[in-house]
Amino acid sequence: MPDLLRSPREAVAAFLARVPIAPPPIERVPLDDALGRAIAGTIVADDDYPNAPRSVMDGFAVIANATPGRFEILGDIPMGAGAHVAVTSSSAVRIPTGGVLPPRATAVVPIEEARVEGGFVLVECRVESGVNIAERAADMRRGEPVLAPRRRLRASDIGVLAALGVTDVPVYRRPIVAVLSSGDELVEPGAQPEPGQIRDSNRYAIAGSLRAMGALARHYPTLRDEAGEFEQRLTIALRECDAVAVTGGSSVGDRDRLPAAIAKIAEPGIVVHGLRVKPGKPTLLGAHGVKPILGLPGNPTSASFMLEAVAAPIVAALVGAPTAASVLLARLSGPACSRKGWTWYIPVRVEDDEGSSVAHPLPLRSFSVSLGARADGFIIMEEPDEEWPAGMPVTVHRFYGG
Repeated sequence: MPDLLRSPREAVAAFLARVPIAPPPIERVPLDDALGRAIAGTIVADDDYPNAPRSVMDGFAVIANATPGRFEILGDIPMGAGAHVAVTSSSAVRIPTGGVLPPRATAVVPIEEARVEGGFVLVECRVESGVNIAERAADMRRGEPVLAPRRRLRASDIGVLAALGVTDVPVYRRPIVAVLSSGDELVEPGAQPEPGQIRDSNRYAIAGSLRAMGALARHYPTLRDEAGEFEQRLTIALRECDAVAVTGGSSVGDRDRLPAAIAKIAEPGIVVHGLRVKPGKPTLLGAHGVKPILGLPGNPTSASFMLEAVAAPIVAALVGAPTAASVLLARLSGPACSRKGWTWYIPVRVEDDEGSSVAHPLPLRSFSVSLGARADGFIIMEEPDEEWPAGMPVTVHRFYGG
């Protein structure tokens, strides 16, 4: 481990400055498959929306300047068809919500504000011009950019694409990230551990976070603590995938083989090794060409926090869209402490207290498998911070996919 450790921000900045991650390739997917994908081009409106003035209420289309008054009802505006009957200063047309405004009409009187008397409608109050009308292009104008590149598509965006007639959506291809764990003590989740063995939880937690960030995770066999094992397995993973994430083997012990393997098979190899951070000091950031290699700690909490809190911008570059997780404002239920000069990620449990959120700091145990499940997110104490008092407002960073 180098004597001079970097902060998380410094580490990521150094990595992105050294490794020119290529923009992801573009593919086209059906509209129903586009949710959550990063859009790869600017989407512009193909027409004015609405393409004619429309009513936003059930009521009567009138000439505003003729109100108040008594108007002959000339007929109804049918949905899905244009309006062909023009209103006059003494007539009105019944119109539904979404109906196209008839010629010369400048306002719509809601049905509950009018009184029908036989074939006439009585409007007792003056109506302002433009009231209850959606003017042409009030929503979108032809040629107007509506969705920008690198936007992660939400359900409402899918609706916009459908409205614009975009059924073949250009998106960035999801990067494939190889996920590997290291250690002779690891067995598969379906196996019964012998004394000294543990089930491999890291690989599945990391794969889940990567999927929540927009990547595809591909499992690879466990890396055993044997000479040549790391080099062989990593070479295969790098050949088949866009990036590699390894948990364990990145510290400075005799059996931590990841740094030597990366130095042997990858170019530029190791970019950053060791961070001024808790948890996750042994974190390694490397690359082979434009393919990132994320060396995450073996402890479960450290591995997850380093991926979600530190490596997220690298995953974002691979995905082609920002991967910011949701945040919420809360107040601390008790004090939170850190080490000055270091960045600390402190897990918290959040609960509602009469309409406001309270963040309960949890003991930071890197070895804990269950800590991530007990926590709702984490707070970040930066390098100048040492102690935050109870009641202090904090920003809670939610876990991806949470």
